[in-house]
Amino acid sequence: METKIIKIDKKQINKSMIQEAGDILKRGGLVAFPTETVYGLGADALSEEAAAKIYAAKGRPSDNPLIVHITNMGDLEKVAEKIPAEAVKVAGKYWPGPLTMIFHKKDIVPYGTTGGLDTVAVRMPSHEIAREVIDAGGGFIAAPSANTSGRPSPTTAQHVKEDMDGRIEMIVDGGPVEIGVESTILDMTVTPPMILRPGAVTEEMLTELIGAVAVDHTLITADSTEAPKAPGMKYRHYAPNAELVIIEGPASKVTEEINRLARARQKEGYKVGIIGTEETVSGYTSGDVKSIGTREDESTIAGRLYAVLREFDDDGVNYIYSESFATGGIGSAIMNRLLKAAGHHVINIQ
Repeated sequence: METKIIKIDKKQINKSMIQEAGDILKRGGLVAFPTETVYGLGADALSEEAAAKIYAAKGRPSDNPLIVHITNMGDLEKVAEKIPAEAVKVAGKYWPGPLTMIFHKKDIVPYGTTGGLDTVAVRMPSHEIAREVIDAGGGFIAAPSANTSGRPSPTTAQHVKEDMDGRIEMIVDGGPVEIGVESTILDMTVTPPMILRPGAVTEEMLTELIGAVAVDHTLITADSTEAPKAPGMKYRHYAPNAELVIIEGPASKVTEEINRLARARQKEGYKVGIIGTEETVSGYTSGDVKSIGTREDESTIAGRLYAVLREFDDDGVNYIYSESFATGGIGSAIMNRLLKAAGHHVINIQ
């Protein structure tokens, strides 16, 4: 299969190109497109056969549910049962945006889309190109991240091409994404609502809006032996080819320990990558050192995370040592993704 790549400017959207993408989706094909979080791999969410193509293209486990993307609240009622008042309030504040909510599904949504569950995950993205593609494709588009399952999620069209070239019909290149980590997932089928995946819409933001919000504590705990409540989160995700290790502790000791580990691995003949920040990179004395952003603005770290992991793949490193990050706000999403990428391999120093 030849994968066609089309470039679209979100400030001047080419409607005929969008329609071409929509026609592919309506025929049951696969189209990758940008959202504000990461690039998504789109298919008709109401078609069992189209959903199966997503799993095949990604090599994704079949019990990992797909998120249904819509562009208006009226469509939520077509796929979801029992929409609580809190969900309407959250949607009023954070839709369109980087938030997914889970509801009891209606029969129109096939089990192939929901990973065999009686619930459906729904999101309303804010990205202009995503919204145009969703509407052109029929209004209900399943769109997990457009990467091979387990790999770092794609934040540019080039990342999608690296993983999906020859597997899907089209890639819509809308430039780099804005946020860089996947949407927050909030389960609205339980009381209080529970965060199953942290993202840019944080626990603090949700609590301020609707009161008590639970958090699946397995998400950012390095030593948890429990399975996360969201099926997809039990799999190793976002992983580079190299072995990734996170170092926790006081900043000066973390730098010292990473330098020690890097020197030891290099003496053994391995190529080492180091993930630091603008505040710390000057303290690293060996290895392939990359700044992931600044701690003064952790959104820069979220935006660079997956790109840095892919850069290390391109550089052919064998081991990556990363600093850890605070778990408040979007830091929870950053640490969740890092822990998954590292297979929860953490060294704590005091």
